[in-house]
Amino acid sequence: MRYFIQCCLLAFACVSSAFAQTAPVGKADAAGKPEYVLGPGDVIRITVYQNPDLTLETRISEQGQITFPLIGAVALNGSSVAAAEQRIGTMLKDGGFVNKPQVNILLVTARSSQISILGQVTRPGRYPIETVNSRVSEMIAAAGGIVPTGADIVSVTGTRDGKPVKFDVDIPAVLSGKSDYDVPVANGDILFVDRAPTFYIYGEVQKPGAFRLERGMTLLQALAQGGGLTQRGTERGLKLHRRDASGKLNVLSPKMNDPVERDDVIYVRESVF
Repeated sequence: MRYFIQCCLLAFACVSSAFAQTAPVGKADAAGKPEYVLGPGDVIRITVYQNPDLTLETRISEQGQITFPLIGAVALNGSSVAAAEQRIGTMLKDGGFVNKPQVNILLVTARSSQISILGQVTRPGRYPIETVNSRVSEMIAAAGGIVPTGADIVSVTGTRDGKPVKFDVDIPAVLSGKSDYDVPVANGDILFVDRAPTFYIYGEVQKPGAFRLERGMTLLQALAQGGGLTQRGTERGLKLHRRDASGKLNVLSPKMNDPVERDDVIYVRESVF
């Protein structure tokens, strides 16, 4: 399962780079989709209908401005694409350069919005949001995917509509086709991949130690992870040490089909015969 998830996330990275780069976070438009928000570092292509001489591909400066033919400096930082089109059009009209300007702006490269990816990924760091509605799985893929010691859940911390939010994205659920679980990222988000949950086995097993806890794992499967019982081991009298919500340690006598939980400690006794 871990190998499958890693391969799928790497595939996401290859597919994502093939798409034309558009834009990151912003306000929602009438259809509920985030509008592009221009910022320093973004590369845009501007065209004016029936005025090919005014076609310009340029990068927005660190001051949030561009220099456009005839009208000079134009401040675009924080503007949506539609607002920027209207601003340039108004300046062309008010300056008497174009009577009824129809301005179109295409984002070539988006660099103004970034997120941080931390924890158990191949290349943790800061990454630009290069497309509208870039989703968590795509950004994890850009960071090289989750390493084998990483969990299947990605925790996302950020702000939405000016309010702090925190939620989890279930990567296996996303890969199984539940795309609604794969939410878009926003500027300033922090994506964190924790270490995978583990359990422990000691006593009369072939390979005592700590192991990755897979979803829905039963006691029987956990014992198999430990290589099975030794010749002296017995299934009778198995003990499972588990802490409850208050931190109290309880010693249980589980059945083979009982689920194993995070940080459980399984003890296999030696047979008396």
